[in-house]
Amino acid sequence: MRFHVTEAGPADGRPVIALHGWPQHHWAYRDLLADPPPGLRIIAPDLPGYGWSGPAPHQWAKEDVASDVLALIDALGLDRVLLVGHDWGAYIGYLMVLREPERFEGYLVLNMAHPWQTARSVGPHLWRFALYQPFVASIGVPLQQRTPYLERLVFQFGPARHRLNREVARVYADRFKTDVGARTGTDTYRTFLRRELLSGARSPETRRTAVPIRVLFGLGDIAVHPSLASPETAKADDYTFESAETGHFILDERPDLVRAKLIGLAEETAG
Repeated sequence: MRFHVTEAGPADGRPVIALHGWPQHHWAYRDLLADPPPGLRIIAPDLPGYGWSGPAPHQWAKEDVASDVLALIDALGLDRVLLVGHDWGAYIGYLMVLREPERFEGYLVLNMAHPWQTARSVGPHLWRFALYQPFVASIGVPLQQRTPYLERLVFQFGPARHRLNREVARVYADRFKTDVGARTGTDTYRTFLRRELLSGARSPETRRTAVPIRVLFGLGDIAVHPSLASPETAKADDYTFESAETGHFILDERPDLVRAKLIGLAEETAG
């Protein structure tokens, strides 16, 4: 797997692995990369098949992507890291934390459901998935490549105050017009709907974690309801939830909040 990785900050700083979601890439962390918090080394890879990374050697099963990112951390020679993730990047982060908790000092989660879901918790929100996921999973390649679906619908959906600037949206959407990007976006949801959604309902996650988890969640998110990140259902020993007045794309709307939360996590986990 060939990763494209962008990083900033001192080479000997505390490493922070920053994972993006769909339909974005490492540029979602541009503010942290432009001005890394003191003492932190921000490492923002493009996930497999996203951005400028090479194609995924699989169909984007989330456990496979977690394996890819863990291998990247090994390749970078890092033993323990701080982790921040948004959207699917956040879900991948959860899988890594559950699989190899000793590698992670703390985890900042941005607008994503935690993995401890049941059919009862997800059921009331399936209509949210139906707004876009079946279309991306079925006709996602032509939809992303040949139409303005991403820049004019996905990034512009919901209240005006939460919509992304058209130029910013285009920076993201352009990478999904490539063959690799369009196929990866499609596989992300095709694998989820065909395999992972049902398998998760049949066999809910039972592993527990002691890694400190800090959730920052924009309450205007239409795609992911905040109840799916509830502390009451999280199987975590050290888990907090903080809300924000943003939509789903919190990194673009309020990078200052993300920065402050990351600094706080780094301070409280400093050994």
